Amino acid sequence: MAGPGGWRDKEITDLGHLPDPTGIFSLDKSIGFGTYGRIYLGLHEKTGAFTAVKVMNARKTPLPEIGRRVRVNKYQKSVGWRYSDEEEDLRTELNLLRKYSFHKNIVSFYGAFFKLSPPGHRHQLWMVMELCAAGSVTDVVRMTRSQSLKEDWIAYICREILQGLAHLHEHRVIHRDIKGQNVLLTHNAEVKLVDFGVSAQVSRANGRRNSFIGTPYWMAPEVINCDEDPRHSYDYRSDVWSVGITAIEMAEGAPPLCNLQPLEALFVILRESAPTVKSSGWSRKFHNFTEKCMIKNFLFRPTSANMLLHPFVRNIKNEKHVVQSLTKHLKGIIKKRQKKGRI
Repeated sequence: MAGPGGWRDKEITDLGHLPDPTGIFSLDKSIGFGTYGRIYLGLHEKTGAFTAVKVMNARKTPLPEIGRRVRVNKYQKSVGWRYSDEEEDLRTELNLLRKYSFHKNIVSFYGAFFKLSPPGHRHQLWMVMELCAAGSVTDVVRMTRSQSLKEDWIAYICREILQGLAHLHEHRVIHRDIKGQNVLLTHNAEVKLVDFGVSAQVSRANGRRNSFIGTPYWMAPEVINCDEDPRHSYDYRSDVWSVGITAIEMAEGAPPLCNLQPLEALFVILRESAPTVKSSGWSRKFHNFTEKCMIKNFLFRPTSANMLLHPFVRNIKNEKHVVQSLTKHLKGIIKKRQKKGRI
């Protein structure tokens, strides 16, 4: 399914100049939330193919203290203590997807549209993307009876996340909000990274950023440091820390420190030793994988490319069977989501 002609070659600078979706895509029911907007089941009029459409109000809205996520649950509230505006982040997300969504572990982007509304109503920006029917990793964990995924499933999902990140990092992009909610699964167990609203492109000169932004429980200590002292900075390896936290989320049903308030969690992340998997029932490879992801000094932490060489994700035994068993599990999840009207 193609978007408007030549959209991948053009930098999006003015949202109001995007084409109207009328006659190209239409909306069905609401199936979830994303940064600044609601997610709908979309229909491509010409082919009848289903998509996911993020619908956002397009007017500029200054936000002096930004909570960048709709609160899906108490773990998902993000913070970013900086002045910004909604349109800037929307353009960032659109342009990053436009340039980098051709990788198998990045959600496919089909185009962006500007929907004019009647007087008195706000105009809408539509972002049309691939439909990932099984939902997010967080959804899958919650809808799994034990609220814990099998270790070989975790290894497979972590590898796919790292492959998507290695692609972004190669193009000098830091995602900055890796967590279960931002990792989607398709009906056949493909793993896709989403939600690039707070992602950042770094310069070739030093490859660093110093903005304090992300979701507290998944945030790397060097990112938190930037709030206390703007002279601090971080690089792509902050995403690797978040992969380690996401691995624990898949194993234990929630991120470490989730019993604390967000600001308390930030304090603990910065000043105490890195979290570990609580149960002894996991393999030594898994424990070592999370330990490597969460080396506190990011200068000694492996890159996403380095972590792809770790035995936990490099040597997945009987991978074909692992994917088949995960796919079977996801079919059950999709049925549950359909009953709840989430797809």
